[in-house]
Amino acid sequence: MVTLRTQTRFRFMLVLLVLIIGLGTFGYMLIEDWEVLDALYMTVITLATVGFREVHQLTPLGQVFTVLLIIFGVGGVIYTIGTLAQLLIEGELQELLGRRKMEKQLQKIRDHYIICGYGRVGKQVCREFRQRRVPFVVVEKDPALLEELTCEGVIYLQGDSTEDHTLIEAGIERAKGLVLTIASEADNVFVTLTARHLNPELFITARADSPSAEKKIYRAEANKVVSPYIIGGNRMAIATLQPYVGDFLRLGELDKDTGLTIEEVQIAPGSPIAGKTLKDSALWEETGFNLIGIKKATKEVLFNPPPDTMIQPGDILIIFGEVRKLEMLEKSGEFR
Repeated sequence: MVTLRTQTRFRFMLVLLVLIIGLGTFGYMLIEDWEVLDALYMTVITLATVGFREVHQLTPLGQVFTVLLIIFGVGGVIYTIGTLAQLLIEGELQELLGRRKMEKQLQKIRDHYIICGYGRVGKQVCREFRQRRVPFVVVEKDPALLEELTCEGVIYLQGDSTEDHTLIEAGIERAKGLVLTIASEADNVFVTLTARHLNPELFITARADSPSAEKKIYRAEANKVVSPYIIGGNRMAIATLQPYVGDFLRLGELDKDTGLTIEEVQIAPGSPIAGKTLKDSALWEETGFNLIGIKKATKEVLFNPPPDTMIQPGDILIIFGEVRKLEMLEKSGEFR
């Protein structure tokens, strides 16, 4: 990891190099009354010890200044080059530059999701987001996990998600959602409260390992609370007792082999199917999608809706079909 000491050394190295060249250039301009370019050229060839002849004939005072520049300046340049070589050998410079690039990405990212925690649950969330090409940022405080995040090419921020400044640096005010996979239930409650204050429109999904924690996190105004252990246990029971039902439930995840998935899509105001019934829209025959349910703008949920159900702008459709066709339909503007 890039330490504060490494960053300090890197900054000092650059400042020292600029300072030596600047003092040399200013010295020749002051003593010899040379132009800036001539003074800079003389400084560089002196520090580089290349042995080129002087730009102009030096005065005695200029010769003394050149001697002092060689004695003190060359030593500074050698120190700078040595430090740079050490950073390159240790790989710290590359890591430092990579961190700078990541900080710029953090400043630019918009409408993303923040995943707090990169443990077993957090890794699975990241995997699903990558498959769906959803922009996200990981907040993780354990240094041992940061190298893995770097290798995966994930945008991450090292810090404690319970701190306001960490969430702000992760772009919570510009974010679309927050996923809390932290094992500590108390931290999940606290972060939910903090995040809701920083961004009232944020969609918050939090982890809870007990029914009591689930109630507390909902009271903290999380949108969804998920218990990995309860879901995992239920899936194992279904996979054992009803294996084919279990295979169908897996379609909620993106299936790489079949390209099938269950998705929710929202009807845009200008969609050509808005204001039509399911039967009249003929959308399902044209695309091959299967409609599972509709969540109406009134919050009413219709499962296996009848053909005469009216489709309105803002309705959320739960559909099952090919990811490729769904992406084409989303680009058409009918969904959002």
